[in-house]
Amino acid sequence: MTISVLRPGLLTTVQDHGRHGFQHLGVIPGGAMDPVSLSLANALVGNTADAAALEITILGPELVFAEDTLVALCGAEFHGALPRHRPVLVPAGGKLSIGRAQRGARAYLAVAGGISVEPALGSRSTYLPGRFGGYQGRALRRGDVLTLREDASMLSRQRFARLARKKGSSVQWRSPSPTLPEHEPVLVHAMPAQDYESFDSASQRAFFDSVWKIAPESNRMGFRFTGPSLARPQGDEILSGPTCLGSVQVPPSGAPIALMADHQTTGGYPRIAEIASADVPRLAQLAPGGTVHFARCTLETSVELRLDARRRLDAVLQGIAWELRG
Repeated sequence: MTISVLRPGLLTTVQDHGRHGFQHLGVIPGGAMDPVSLSLANALVGNTADAAALEITILGPELVFAEDTLVALCGAEFHGALPRHRPVLVPAGGKLSIGRAQRGARAYLAVAGGISVEPALGSRSTYLPGRFGGYQGRALRRGDVLTLREDASMLSRQRFARLARKKGSSVQWRSPSPTLPEHEPVLVHAMPAQDYESFDSASQRAFFDSVWKIAPESNRMGFRFTGPSLARPQGDEILSGPTCLGSVQVPPSGAPIALMADHQTTGGYPRIAEIASADVPRLAQLAPGGTVHFARCTLETSVELRLDARRRLDAVLQGIAWELRG
């Protein structure tokens, strides 16, 4: 069972929910930029949440499936893609061509049984800065051949047979991802970070009052923002410390950077804010040029947002499980 890559797209990588427990050794969790959409895609083909899938960014790939394969594409909406947010049985020899993103920036293509690459430190995620994990530690290229489970075709047909309310090679229902932005600027909740008070009052107001634009230099390590320049009156250096997903650092240029999935383990830039974890997947769905407005919140509000997002996702996953008839 294989998938052949005819066209790789802009940045297509193998990702799962990441490798956890190694940050003290200099290895960050990494994994999917939008883990919510990844979870939904895996659920739609009957996989466990941690199965490896393809993360597709802005411009999609063209793929050929050697055998019957049950797939699901969830997350951003791409031009020319197969029916989104639902399971689809692709026949042997079938070609899937995914064009440019129309709404959102990242989608996840899951296959029944998952992408079968060797795990590294307990994860199949591609860590691009470290060049390991996933498929040879890199983004896909033309001519690559991805391996699936040996029984992936049989598994695909069995799971498709169990699906409720089928129509042709797919179904009549769908489970869209809640992380897709409805409009811009996208509202992102953030808490003042440990260095917030060291910024002048004008910078503090500007951070939460301004509409920020994602710069072209943004990537899986961090989203750079263009807007007002943020300043610290004393301008002194600070000690490097551990970094985490969603930290907003401000380098000497004054342009803030939100740390994303492949962020470094430590950093020496002052941190003005910490993004609520529930909002990071929605931020990840923005392409360069997208706009963001930060809304100030408390730690307690951040926890409530996370619990609410978990409840909503669990409810959708239960609905999918029902449609899959267990």
